[in-house]
Amino acid sequence: LLIDCSESLNALSAGASSSALEHARSASSLLAATLSGATRDWAIHGFCSNGRHDVRYSHFKDFDEPCDERARARLAGMRAGFSTRLGTALRHAGRALSARRARRKLLLVVTDGEPSDVDVHDPKYLLFDAKKATQENHHLGIASFCLGLDAAAERSLRSIFGGGNYLLAGRPELLPEVLGRLYLGLAG
Repeated sequence: LLIDCSESLNALSAGASSSALEHARSASSLLAATLSGATRDWAIHGFCSNGRHDVRYSHFKDFDEPCDERARARLAGMRAGFSTRLGTALRHAGRALSARRARRKLLLVVTDGEPSDVDVHDPKYLLFDAKKATQENHHLGIASFCLGLDAAAERSLRSIFGGGNYLLAGRPELLPEVLGRLYLGLAG
């Protein structure tokens, strides 16, 4: 699970009392509780960026690591800030997954919008970069799927992940319910 931890997740949608980040934190904690008894061969990572030389990649729960108090504390401490350089994060997650021995490798991405960063003025550049990273991961045997939190980003998600490889959650408060069902359905 790769979670977009950019600043936009701190925003409250109209009439909401919790941010998308709070819902992402709850959803990842719920997923962690669901999976912790079954296997250790899963991870929850997050990312944000402040230009191409400052991409921050967090390991909330790593492969083969128990989902213990330390992992749960890292999930509870999830913070959002900066921008969304998605392509770099997809490549990093792809390298981590490609090193795993598994019959099936799934990269599930949770994001609220289009890739963006402070040092890129052409929005198509980061969109193309994220699409290219998804294609590179596909060639490594990694299936990518995105759970989008903002319907306004649908065109970008379709471009990056391809038709049928993304789902819009609708409202951020539905994320805990949708993420668990989605993961279990995709992972088989």
